[in-house]
Amino acid sequence: MKKITLLLFPLLLVSCGQGKQTMPAVQESMNVMSFNIRYDNPGDSLNNWQYRKERAANAIRFYDADIVGTQEVLHNQLQDLQQRLPEYGVIGVGREDGKEKGEYSALWYKKTRFEVIDSGTFWLSETPEVAGSKGWDGACERVASWAKLQDKRSGKEYFALNTHLDHVGVAARREGISLILDKVKELSNGAPIVVTGDFNSTPESDVIKHITNPADPGHLTDAREVSALVYGPSWSFHDFGSIPYEQRPLIDYVFVGNGLKVVKYGVLAEMENNSFLSDHAPVLVTVE
Repeated sequence: MKKITLLLFPLLLVSCGQGKQTMPAVQESMNVMSFNIRYDNPGDSLNNWQYRKERAANAIRFYDADIVGTQEVLHNQLQDLQQRLPEYGVIGVGREDGKEKGEYSALWYKKTRFEVIDSGTFWLSETPEVAGSKGWDGACERVASWAKLQDKRSGKEYFALNTHLDHVGVAARREGISLILDKVKELSNGAPIVVTGDFNSTPESDVIKHITNPADPGHLTDAREVSALVYGPSWSFHDFGSIPYEQRPLIDYVFVGNGLKVVKYGVLAEMENNSFLSDHAPVLVTVE
């Protein structure tokens, strides 16, 4: 008689009606960049935009930024980046006329990742709705461009804002950031917040202390201060390498609020053949 061997496999028993099994929430990470690209200044010689635009666009793509706040963007530079970064949508207007004239504080987002729910631009002035208005003692018109973005992966909404504070006006920086904090509180509606920008202010300044003041319920957190991992130098502005290393200031930031956890923070002070991406180093942050 032929011997028959039975192989017995363990059975996975699924119990029904004895308590619902729930999967743990998936943490969605997101890369956020702040990047002052330096306006297209003919006097910049070999640092002129025409020699940097390809690498600037490639840096955004290489570091896989999901949201990018750019500053000092003239209209021709906006077009150059749009041509090279077709996978990104962009929000913003020229600060001098609310259309195409003057610098943009352009806010970019990855189109495959986000859907825009709402967006806009306001001026950092006593009349924020008036296009081209200059505020307080500011030397230039200044704007903040913002967007409510819905993540197509998770359905979660985020609020992103990008700005560039005045480089001369002390009151303009102080009042400008007060206006921004009020607008963020008003527009974010409790959603997780990322604020990017060139704040022309160092970490110990009254401006940055105002933003991060824990006594204010609407305060934001400097991503560098709470990141689990910090990479790169402690400065972001180098003026194409002309500022002595020990004197270079940190004036570019990513701030977060409403529950975002900062996983990584880096200042990308990279060079290629002694050539910089810009006179500022981009700041890159990964959040969950």
